[in-house]
Amino acid sequence: MDTATLTLFVPACFALNMAPGPNNLLSLSNATRYGFRQSCAAGVGRLVAFAGMLCLACAGLAVILHTSELLFHAIKIGGAAYLFYLAIQLWRAPAAAQEATQSPAAGLFGLARQEFLVAAGNPKAILIFTAFLPQFVSPAEASAPQFAVLGMLFLLLELLAIAAYAYMGVHLRRWFAQPRGQRMFNRSCAVLLAGAGAGLLAARR
Repeated sequence: MDTATLTLFVPACFALNMAPGPNNLLSLSNATRYGFRQSCAAGVGRLVAFAGMLCLACAGLAVILHTSELLFHAIKIGGAAYLFYLAIQLWRAPAAAQEATQSPAAGLFGLARQEFLVAAGNPKAILIFTAFLPQFVSPAEASAPQFAVLGMLFLLLELLAIAAYAYMGVHLRRWFAQPRGQRMFNRSCAVLLAGAGAGLLAARR
């Protein structure tokens, strides 16, 4: 893989990683509630889901999502339902002074599972891998090594996006340290997650 291809791929990919979406919003919200490290560690769940999608895309199994309308809609409805569930949980989350919220109310495994389910419940993600990454694969060379390099770069840039949103969340926590501010932020995130769920329901193959 030549340098010119990577020069085009990295900024385009990072823009895709940094785009606001359910997972990035989740990292932002987790950071305001549990801190930077907890939010970044929970992002591993998202990386595991994306790594699985990359393997499926590389193996060509993502064609099933293109051809099977029933499977696509099943994953879409399941993902949207989970986003609505998270939105309800955030909307109803109790607000307290910052000093009282230093100990996480949720375990790391639970937060990572949330990240995994949000990522895995979005069929558009694997379709992005099948439409975006192949554009940078040269047909003159073996495709598997190129796909592996591009996939590793994607996951690395995704990790940077997780850290960036978590960092923003930590600084937002200073603005929402009081119960009223926390409640406002949680409910704003809830509305955005519900909007993402509605957008997912409206998505077509």
